[in-house]
Amino acid sequence: QVQLAESGGGLVQAGGSLRLSCAASGLIVSNYAMGWFRQAPGKEREFVAAITRSGTAYADSVKGRFTTSRDNAKNMVDLQMNYVKPEDTAVYYCAARRYYVREYEYWGQGTQVTVSS
Repeated sequence: QVQLAESGGGLVQAGGSLRLSCAASGLIVSNYAMGWFRQAPGKEREFVAAITRSGTAYADSVKGRFTTSRDNAKNMVDLQMNYVKPEDTAVYYCAARRYYVREYEYWGQGTQVTVSS
């Protein structure tokens, strides 16, 4: 049974930093594409970042501020959020998909990130 558990969310001031973590069980993160998504109130869920065998990818809105990384020993992925803005306020989700599958198959419950101005 696959489980993804996000942690590290909370309240942070604009310009500050926050680090989200996603602990995986039931799958090996190095064998999956691992993504981060977010959903703000009244908005659709959007892509934030991903890490695959070929590298990392980021949404334009977070490029240069957010970094995703993978710790194979801990079977976890992280999202380092720097210079956060109020518009980064959202529920952040960790997701996983097999490399040959187009859609993300597994999702965490999400963690709330609130950025105050």
